[in-house]
Amino acid sequence: MAFDHADVKLLSRVVNHAGFLRLETRVVEHALFAGGVSGDVRRELLLRGEAVGVLPYDPIRDEVLLIEQFRIGVTRQQHSPWMLEIVAGIVEQGESFQDVAEREAVEECGCEVSRLEPIVGYYSSPGFTDEFLMLYCGRIETVNAGGVFGLEHEHEDIRAAVYSAEACFAKLAAGEIINASTVISLQWLQLHRARLRSEWAGIDG
Repeated sequence: MAFDHADVKLLSRVVNHAGFLRLETRVVEHALFAGGVSGDVRRELLLRGEAVGVLPYDPIRDEVLLIEQFRIGVTRQQHSPWMLEIVAGIVEQGESFQDVAEREAVEECGCEVSRLEPIVGYYSSPGFTDEFLMLYCGRIETVNAGGVFGLEHEHEDIRAAVYSAEACFAKLAAGEIINASTVISLQWLQLHRARLRSEWAGIDG
């Protein structure tokens, strides 16, 4: 038995907030695995849309560029609100995922991406948001890379720094990298690193 959109009925929708983010309260009914339909199911939904993340990687130097910036969602937690992350941005109207990956690499770390390889697309937390992230690994050159970047009108204050791939994997193992897109991307790189070095830089072994 496979359910799809036809098995969900939207009964009502109320817009609670419409700003940078849009919050709605929706009431739906849906099919049940045991048969029949649910009663009214009330859910709050944060509409975020599509976003793209890119892990900048230099296969010749075997180095990764990560960014660090302030995150409001961590201000009440035990961890520092300044987080190590991959480059990421929201898909604007008329843009492809690849367009966003290339644009954000320039805006957030000053790097031009010469090749892109898809990692995975996933819903970040579908219990309350429609946000869908498409992740890529991007080929860059890390010579002279790093610095402070970001768009002032978006209040971005982003520090980009270069790390060896092994240092990134060590930070991952030590629990120093704790946001999903970066964890997924670095774990993917661990699995595909040798292949990328061979295909992107002609390095074997």
